[in-house]
Amino acid sequence: MRRWMRTAVSLGVAALLGATAPGVRVGATAERGTGGGRPGGPVEGPAFDLQAHRGGIGLNQESSLASFSYAMELGVTTLELDVQITEDGQAVVTHDRRTNPLNCVDTAPAVPGDPEFPYVGRYVRDLTVAQLKTLDCGTRRPPDPTTDRYIDSQIPSPGARMLLLTEVFDLVKAYRADGPCGVMLNIETKVEAGAPEQTAPREQFVQVTAQLVRDAGLLDNVTIQSFDWGALIRMREVEPRLPIVALTNGQQFLQAGQPGASPWLGGIDIDDFGGSFVAAAASFGADAISPVHGDPQGGSILDPGYVPYTTQEMVDDAHAAGMKVIPWTVNDIATMDRLIGLGVDGLITDYPDRLRDLLELRGFALPRTHEPRGEAGPGDRRDNRACRTPW
Repeated sequence: MRRWMRTAVSLGVAALLGATAPGVRVGATAERGTGGGRPGGPVEGPAFDLQAHRGGIGLNQESSLASFSYAMELGVTTLELDVQITEDGQAVVTHDRRTNPLNCVDTAPAVPGDPEFPYVGRYVRDLTVAQLKTLDCGTRRPPDPTTDRYIDSQIPSPGARMLLLTEVFDLVKAYRADGPCGVMLNIETKVEAGAPEQTAPREQFVQVTAQLVRDAGLLDNVTIQSFDWGALIRMREVEPRLPIVALTNGQQFLQAGQPGASPWLGGIDIDDFGGSFVAAAASFGADAISPVHGDPQGGSILDPGYVPYTTQEMVDDAHAAGMKVIPWTVNDIATMDRLIGLGVDGLITDYPDRLRDLLELRGFALPRTHEPRGEAGPGDRRDNRACRTPW
């Protein structure tokens, strides 16, 4: 089944690249000097950062052992994931600050007669790990499956429990994917700066996450991203060895032209930088920016009315300031290819298989594949040249 899906994706990539809208630039890889557009050609410099969003939502149930495992077996540069902090101070891997019925259902109370049961719909900050571990978070349950973008491609993991961040670290080690030739983990601290009472305090996010990374010995395998720039500024103070990545969805969080500073920017007023996302992120030493690719977020350059947010000017300005550019969340081939042509350093995607096939077609060296300890990896899928990471 997986082999059939991969073959279909590969054929789809080639077909889509041959049928783009008028005026759309594709195949610009040769212009940026990263492989001459020749499949299998040599690629110099840092690796292109192929990031599997929550492990690859389009392929497996998000933020699950199955999604992260499959992404490593497929071959990605980076596992992208989110953390929330529980009532008892633990980091759990979930995007949602409130337990979400889209992905989780109650099974039983953690203790008989628990007055907080049922737990679905409550804030993670108000629940313990023991309570959260009772939830079955292995199957997506959209209100209307006919309109859900993932329902036909995502493989569920019935019975899967919400993961601790330490469990993801253990999985990476079980796949021998730690170390200099291993996978990166791009951890988003999900501080809700616009409604701070709904998540744990910023300081707790920073301290807990930094300590867990240190304890796991994964400082060289982790980057920290956040829409809450205050968390990034603080992380740089607490653990300066961790690269920090400034996320934005554009005007909603930047709030250019509005009185005062946006609560998302850690005290920075974007208007002090002429409304420039790049200049503002550079002011506190961000190592990379991660902008939304365009509006609407789920749109494509092939859609009427689509407005790109990540532009050539943004990419050039970020590179001039010494920052990488890794847009989110890019799921269609045409938009992926346009952004690669702009010279972005990586992409976050729900469909890492599509992006991997596109990178191969464009002549990029592919990320290494990883197998669990005790299993031999498929040598023909592994890039055995000198390890190159995006950082």
